[in-house]
Amino acid sequence: MPNDFPSRPSDPQNAVVIGGGVVGLATAITLQTHGIAVTLIDSSPPSPAASWGNAGHIAIEQIEPLASRATIRSMPRRLFWRGGALSLPWRDIGAWLPFSLRLITATRPVRFERGCAALGSALGDAMGAWRRLLGRIGAAELLIEDGHYIAWESAASAAKGRAHWAAADIGQASMRDATAEELERLAALTSAPVAGAVHIAGSGQIADLDALGAALRAGFDAAGGTRIDAKVDRLAIEDGRAVAIIADGTRHTADAMVVAGGVASGALLEPVGHKVPIIAERGYHIQSADTDWPIGMPPVVFENRSMIVTRFRSGLRAASFVEFGRAASAADPRKWGRLRGHVAALGLPFALPGAEWMGARPTLPDYLPAIGRSDRAANLFYAFGHQHLGLTLAATTGDAVAALVAGDAPPFDLAPFDLKRFGA
Repeated sequence: MPNDFPSRPSDPQNAVVIGGGVVGLATAITLQTHGIAVTLIDSSPPSPAASWGNAGHIAIEQIEPLASRATIRSMPRRLFWRGGALSLPWRDIGAWLPFSLRLITATRPVRFERGCAALGSALGDAMGAWRRLLGRIGAAELLIEDGHYIAWESAASAAKGRAHWAAADIGQASMRDATAEELERLAALTSAPVAGAVHIAGSGQIADLDALGAALRAGFDAAGGTRIDAKVDRLAIEDGRAVAIIADGTRHTADAMVVAGGVASGALLEPVGHKVPIIAERGYHIQSADTDWPIGMPPVVFENRSMIVTRFRSGLRAASFVEFGRAASAADPRKWGRLRGHVAALGLPFALPGAEWMGARPTLPDYLPAIGRSDRAANLFYAFGHQHLGLTLAATTGDAVAALVAGDAPPFDLAPFDLKRFGA
C-alpha cells in the first residue's frame, strides 16, 4: 500500500459517495456499518447504468484479465464486421486507439501474471461479500448460487472451448462436463444443436437487477443515508481536502470523499491531478418479459455467439458486445439487430423484438479496477473501472473502501489497483 498519503481524520464521521451504481451503493452501505454518516450523490441517467443493464452474472471464475496476449491474438476474428462481438467504431478512434496501445502494453506476460494474482485475490471473497451485504439489507434471496453453463453448437467448437476453460485459471470456481440430463435441459431451450456444454460451479447470479437496485437504495435509506439527485460537476482541492461541486454550485465536503462514478470518474479526478486512461466499453442487451425460459435456470453462455442469456424475475435478457468508444456516442442499432438474429437463430423462447438497452462499462487498459486512496487530498478515495466485473466485485470493493476510510486493513491487497500504476 502507498505510504505517503497526507494525514486524514483518525475517526471519520461522515462521507460523500459520488455515484449511485452498484459499486457506489455497496460502498455507501458498508461505510454505514462503520458508523459513518453517508451522503450519496448521483444523477438519474437517461437510461439505466451498466450496473443494472448487465447479465446479472457473479463471475468469480474470471480470474484472468482480458488484457492478455490471447485476447490480442483473437481480436481480428472477433471484430463486429466479421460476425464477432468486438466493435471499434471509426467515429471514436480518438478514444480507442490510445487506449488500445496501453492495453497492448498491459498484456506483457509479467503484467498479466500480476493481474491474475490481483484479480484472484479480489475475487476470493466476492461471493461471501455479497452474502453479507444482501443479508445486511434483508435481501438474501436475490443471490442465486447455482453456477452457469457454457454451451457450444458444434463438436469442434465444444472441444476447443472445453480445452480453453480446462486450461484457464478460474480461481475458486470449478468446471465439469454437463450431464446428460443437463444437456437435455439445455437442448430444450433452443432449436439449435447443443454439441457440448460445461457447468461452472461457484459462480452465481442476481435474481433481478432492478430489484437489487431498489433493495440497495432502500437499505441505504433505512440506515439513515442521504441521497442527492444531482450531477457532480467537478472536484476541487481546498486546504488539502477534496470538495465536490455540483452543477448548481453547491459544495459538499466530508471526512471521506469517495469517487465511484463509473466512466465519469476519470473526468472527475482529472482536475485534482489524476489523468486516468479510462474508456467506455459499451455493451448491449435486449430483454423480453414474455418467455417460457424456466425461472431457476442458471445463465447460459452461447460461446459461439459471444452471448449470455439470463433469466431474471422480470424476463429473459440476451447480452453481448464489447464496443470501445465514448460514453456519449449514439448507440449502434446494428448491435440490437445482431442480438435479435442470434436469438432467432437459436430459437430461444424470446418474444422479439424485446426492449433495447446500451450502457458503458468503465474499463482501464489492464482490465483491473481502480480501488484505493488518492495522494492528492487527505480525504479522497476511489472505486471504479471494474469493466465486466462491476457487479461481481461490488460488495467486496465496498468492504475494501470502507476499511480504508475507517483505517482498517482491507480484505485484499489494494496495491495492484492503485492509480499510480498509470502514473496518474
